[in-house]
Amino acid sequence: MKLVYKGKTKDFYDLENGTFMLKFKDDATGKDGVFDPGENQVGLTIDGLGMASLRLTDYFFRKISAAGIPTHFISANIEQAEMVVMQAKNFGEVGKGLEVICRFRATGGFMRRYGAYAKEGQPLDALVEVTLKDDERGDPLINQDALVALGLMTSEEYETIVSYTRKIAVIIKDDLAGKGLELYDMKVEFGRLDESGEIALMDEISAGCLRVYKNGTIVSPLELDKLILG
Repeated sequence: MKLVYKGKTKDFYDLENGTFMLKFKDDATGKDGVFDPGENQVGLTIDGLGMASLRLTDYFFRKISAAGIPTHFISANIEQAEMVVMQAKNFGEVGKGLEVICRFRATGGFMRRYGAYAKEGQPLDALVEVTLKDDERGDPLINQDALVALGLMTSEEYETIVSYTRKIAVIIKDDLAGKGLELYDMKVEFGRLDESGEIALMDEISAGCLRVYKNGTIVSPLELDKLILG
């Protein structure tokens, strides 16, 4: 097993058998000790978060796969906070790539950019945005034309990713609504599977990727795990 990349919330290992292993950590994104899924820095450590993040990832990836959307998921060892996945290449540099955001309400980065025109919490119709994972440049937005011009993906791949993102967002939103929770926004990652070249959902879907509210208050990471999975 060879360490390939150390991330903020996960480390990536090559199992040298055609698969990779993601090791989930207890680190969370945020600022000044406050959790925020929209931040691009580690802001706090929460005991048990790695295991909770993998539990949610396992839960949602299975639902998404059952809906016919390709993923790189193979198996999960919850107790060890380890997930085995198929080899896949992300869109962009290793360890960076792209994040795809789907927004149902205006908050976070959307308000920081468009606050002169938007109101906090106003409804958005599954609005999809793509950002570059680039801490130095503040994870800038990138549009379809720029993605194609820079050779990061084709127009057809972009349309596929947008379609998958909206379908995934609705699956999660509906599941949460059944538990009295509201999904404000989410971020996901995609890549091309090594064997087939097929576009597939990658990485994770956990509290670090979801901005979830209950009765108007944002839900903390460990609370979200308990509310969804008990």
